[in-house]
Formats: sequence, C-alpha cells, structure tokens
Amino acid sequence: MDRDIALRWSWMNVLTRKRYDVLKETFKTLDKALDALSIDMLGTLGVREDTAMNAINRLEEFDVEAHQHELSKRTLKLITIEDEEYPPVLLEIPDAPVFLYVRGDLSILNQPCLALVGTRDMSDYGKRVTEHIVAPLVGAGIVTVSGLAAGIDAEVARETIRAGGKTVAVLGHGFATMYPKAHVHLANDIVKAGGLILSELALDIQPDKFTFPARNRIIAGLSLGTVVLEAAEKSGSLITADLALDYNREVFAVCGPIFDPNYAGCHQILRRGSAKLVTDAADVLCELGMAHAAESPQASFIDFVAENEAEAAVWSALTTMPSDLDDLVIKAKLDAAVLNATLTMLELRGVVKNVGAGRWVRN
Repeated sequence: MDRDIALRWSWMNVLTRKRYDVLKETFKTLDKALDALSIDMLGTLGVREDTAMNAINRLEEFDVEAHQHELSKRTLKLITIEDEEYPPVLLEIPDAPVFLYVRGDLSILNQPCLALVGTRDMSDYGKRVTEHIVAPLVGAGIVTVSGLAAGIDAEVARETIRAGGKTVAVLGHGFATMYPKAHVHLANDIVKAGGLILSELALDIQPDKFTFPARNRIIAGLSLGTVVLEAAEKSGSLITADLALDYNREVFAVCGPIFDPNYAGCHQILRRGSAKLVTDAADVLCELGMAHAAESPQASFIDFVAENEAEAAVWSALTTMPSDLDDLVIKAKLDAAVLNATLTMLELRGVVKNVGAGRWVRN
C-alpha cells in the first residue's frame, strides 16, 4: 500500500478490517477507493453521516509531508495490513487493525507473547501476584503484552523490565499523547529495554471510552493467551479475556480473597469455566505446552533457615500479604528496634521485602 495513501486513510480514522475488505473487493486498491471518496461512499460502508463528514474534513486539512516529518521525529513507523512486517498472529483475528503505528522493536512479536492484564486500582495482593508471575515467564522466554494503563498494566511492564525481559504496550490513543501522563518515562523505558509500543490510531486521536475496549482486542490478538491478574466484576480486563476466548486463545485467571471486590471478576470467569485457574508461572507455561516450564520452578519459602530467635519470630509473623510494623511488633513479640534491625538483615538476605508504606512480606 502506498505510504501517502495509507497515511490519509489512517488519518480519517474510519477504516476497520471489514470496511477495508469491502473497499479492496470493490476498488482493488485503496488508492482508487480514495479517488471515489464521498459521504455517500462512506455511508455504504456503514459510516454514520456525521462521522463521514468529520473524516472528509480531516482529510482536507491533512498535510502528508508534515505528518511524515512528525512520525520521523517521534521515531514512529506505520505498518499496514498489506505489509510483510505486519504481525502474522494478528492477521488471524477477524477484526485485525488495518494500520499500526509502532515504536521500538517489532521483531519481538515473533517470540511467544502473553497478555497480562488487570485493574487500574491495583491492590497490594495484585502487586504481589504480578511480581510472582511475571519474572518466571520472562525467564522462560515470554514477551509480555499489556496496555500501559495505571495499576496492573504498568506493573507488568515494570516487572518485565526488572527481570530483563521485553514487553509490548498497546495504547488506546494516538502517540501525540500519553495516558496517563505519568507513564511517559515508562514508555521510554520499554523501548530502551528492547520492547515495543504500538497503536492503531492516528497520531492525534485522544483516549475515550470506546478506544480502550478496541485496544483490548489487539492485546488479545497478539498473544497466545491472556492472564487476568486482578479484576473487579466490571473490569475492562474481562473484555480482553472474552476476546481471547473468541479468538480461540487460552485464558487464565488468578483467584483472590473471596471478600475482595477487586477479584470478583477473576472469580466470575473462573466460576463459569471461561478461564483456567493459575497460581504461578509454571501453571501458565504448562498449559501453553512450553516444555521448559518445569525448568523454571517457583521460589519456595521452606528453604529459609533462621539464624537466631528474632529471625524465627519475624519469619513466623510474616506472610505473603503485607504486614505493617505495628502488627509485626505484636505478632513477633519484639520491640521496634530489634524488629527493624531483623527486617533489615532479612531484606539483605533477600528473603523479605518492603513493599512500601512500612509494610513487609515474605519474598
């Protein structure tokens, strides 16, 4: 597809896979289809009149050279559904995006990819779950895929980078903005670590309530399966899980405390049989048929040996759920000074972890 023509169609923001197929069948090329562009022609594709008028107005104001310069400045590349570089796994889904703007290493999509998604309102438990599952997946050669949203998505990206892996972030808006704004640096870190950021949307398209659900189909479509790490009853993560099922991809979910509304969505898809219960990365890898899953055992707490009574008391008081210092003083029956010194020594040995706000867990 001619680059200038592709940029023009992309800028109009009306071309779905279904509409693309109709235009190809009717006009053979998008070049000829553009010559026939009109409100009536777009109407035959199912585009609403006001949307068609807006698309044509956008096209009339579009400066191809200026836009190409802007893409170059942002180190962005446009991939079309007709290009050899287009991810083959994404071609398998019926609503594949016609255009992809990419920044980073597109070749990592040739490696096994797995979507890890969850709520924006991440709990301490959800953070621990993410830490527990991501690193072993990375060690097994998995590329993680998520949405760069606040909460679980961002934590997946950070944990992947910390583990030395590569991650893919799919945006629900154009590259001219970043939502949330605080993730500009994280996006840069993803690319620096050899990862990839992509969006199907033209540069100036802003995030809204429709763009994120549409983004979720790309997350599901790029991946062998989707793991829901933490999700409330109406979480957008469940949309990704449902789409993965529609695409005949695997779906997994982690269970949580039964009284926690943040896990009501996970429990819902587990209860109805839409997802397979997983407690660690090995569960996921085995279900995906990756033979080396057994070679990536999870860390075990039983290897810990206390060097003194204080360490034994602190270890006994700690669990995998965060405990604050006041609780630990009571449970371990130690004064605050001894408790703090013991926690510091255990942290240096890598067996406990400060998860923030003065709260501690077994590592």
